[in-house]
Amino acid sequence: MTVTAPLTTPFTARATAAEVLDGIDLTGHRMIVTGGASGIGAETVRALAGAGAEVTVATRDPGGADALVEEFAGPGPGRVRSAALDLADLSSVDAFLASWEGPLHALVANAGVMALPDRQLTAEGWELHLAINYLGHFALARGLRGNLRAGAGRVVAVSSGAQLRRAVDFDDPQFERQPYDPWTAYFQSKTADVLLVVGIARHWAADGITANAANPGYVMTNLQRHLDDDTLRAFGVTIDEAGNRTVPDHYKDAAHGAATSVLLAASPLLAGVTGRYFEDNQEAEVVPGGPEAMTGVAEHAVDPAAADRLWAYAEQVLTSR
Repeated sequence: MTVTAPLTTPFTARATAAEVLDGIDLTGHRMIVTGGASGIGAETVRALAGAGAEVTVATRDPGGADALVEEFAGPGPGRVRSAALDLADLSSVDAFLASWEGPLHALVANAGVMALPDRQLTAEGWELHLAINYLGHFALARGLRGNLRAGAGRVVAVSSGAQLRRAVDFDDPQFERQPYDPWTAYFQSKTADVLLVVGIARHWAADGITANAANPGYVMTNLQRHLDDDTLRAFGVTIDEAGNRTVPDHYKDAAHGAATSVLLAASPLLAGVTGRYFEDNQEAEVVPGGPEAMTGVAEHAVDPAAADRLWAYAEQVLTSR
């Protein structure tokens, strides 16, 4: 077995998304960013459109992207449009797919949920973390495969350092028998995001489609809306008596958090690179994972056998809907 050194780039952890794309012309490129109306997603959209791409914000509330659409309505090649997409509703995924025509150069699977206090199910009976963070994106990518093939496209799955904590529980991924735990559900869904790109690298390589996973780092966005104050304090956030929050210095803002996503979506440095996991704009080392691991990608998150098993599971549940 040949072991290669992780890929490095000239960009530090403090590079912004715009800096990563500086000098790159994306005119003529068509891209989709799920959950692109706010937070890291919005900065991903802003950087890609700023480099000339036509970017579709796929979101449950298309009106939430109005400001981005207007920002790029003037002269210049970059354009932003919005379209309805609810990843927890497969009929919404189907409607989005039916509306998409032509090549696709990048799909950024950015939308997600974190640590929902109670077990919630979709109409198909899927646990919501797995449904939104993985299964909905799997269905979307699968439906866009031909479009990605036509554009020699890239898939970017926005994962998290949370993938270090848990492998996918193939015996009970939907918490049908074991007690529901918000963090376990989130952890395994972020592992599933990495396994998605490993699966795409294994199954769609002949199509010229590449896929990689991004860890944006610590960024305070709407993703943390379900976390209580005590949990936020445990993450280092200071909360005063008035409820104002101050994040520690190691947190990034959204423009910095989006850098790794746009690096994977559009940088020539990543041409032909597939099936890998990046954090702070560098490919991460593979590590054992577990409660002590702080950086890197867990062995269970890039295990080809696990990727194939999860791929087969997703195909099965989508077929049985």
